[in-house]
Amino acid sequence: MKKYELIEHTADVGIKAYGKNISESFENAAKGMFDIITNCSKIDYVGQYNIQLEAPDFEQLLVDWLSELLFLNSAKNLVFGLFNVEIDKKYPCLSASVFGENYNISKHKIGFEIKAVTYHMLEIRKKRFYQVQVLFDI
Repeated sequence: MKKYELIEHTADVGIKAYGKNISESFENAAKGMFDIITNCSKIDYVGQYNIQLEAPDFEQLLVDWLSELLFLNSAKNLVFGLFNVEIDKKYPCLSASVFGENYNISKHKIGFEIKAVTYHMLEIRKKRFYQVQVLFDI
């Protein structure tokens, strides 16, 4: 199964991410977002950051998850390449360890600057596997 695919939209870019469970689909959504930001550059796993989130539903949890990562990217100049996500299905909460490094212009390619995670066309589906879809404002 592929991890994610890009979605092109009028003035935005997005991803459909897949996983055998909801946690893996959230991990692959994050991977896709950082591939967009760094144009698929190799990211070393130098630092570890832990994230804890709660939300009223899984759609909001997805937006909050990617927004938190985007905040760390823009405020602290960090890029991430490895994501270990655990999601409690009973109550939408997320616990994650993410691994990455400082963005380095001589090492990482410049992709798209993502300004925000949007709710437009936001979707979480489960059939044989999980699929999440999200658009980014660029």
